[in-house]
Amino acid sequence: MRRFSGDRLLVATHNKGKLEEIAALLAPYGIACVSAGDMGLPEPAETETTFVGNARIKAHTAATATGLPALADDSGIEVDGLGGAPGVYTADWAETPQGRDFVKAMTRTWDELEAANAPYPRSARFRATMVLAWPDGHDEVFEGKVEGQVIWPMRGAQGHGYDPMFQPDGYDITFAEMDPAEKNRISHRADAFGKLVACFERIGA
Repeated sequence: MRRFSGDRLLVATHNKGKLEEIAALLAPYGIACVSAGDMGLPEPAETETTFVGNARIKAHTAATATGLPALADDSGIEVDGLGGAPGVYTADWAETPQGRDFVKAMTRTWDELEAANAPYPRSARFRATMVLAWPDGHDEVFEGKVEGQVIWPMRGAQGHGYDPMFQPDGYDITFAEMDPAEKNRISHRADAFGKLVACFERIGA
């Protein structure tokens, strides 16, 4: 595994919530994060049909454009009662002419579960794939997940995306009701990050 030896990392995202999560995870390693949005980079087209494929597009595009190592995350929710949808298309379900509307996406998800008469509990999982890419084209891939169920109505004002309808296994609250530090400890992103940290274990740290 290639080690990351710098102290500044480009996070290939325009999502402020995602940037804050990743920055909090990296803070103990003394690594400062800057986002693709902060640097004025355009969002590349996510044309792959897998999380790892889209994460690679974002990471390599950002690394090539800036000459900095770039970390990209592609994540989404898989709902068993919908055959794993929305999955890699999670963000697409939230697209509107005015921008992303995850209340719309969550409402669609629940409506489709109701139409399918999906059984309870309505099991689901968040998946995250992190790709750390260097300007020379090398990358490392790390995958994580957290199991749970989707619930209705939505609950909580923390988090982002599908957090208000996702209740992780072992909890009676949603991600959006959870203290951010606790969510960061158990999330799909934390699971992937737990595998990624070997890249940041610097000599003398």
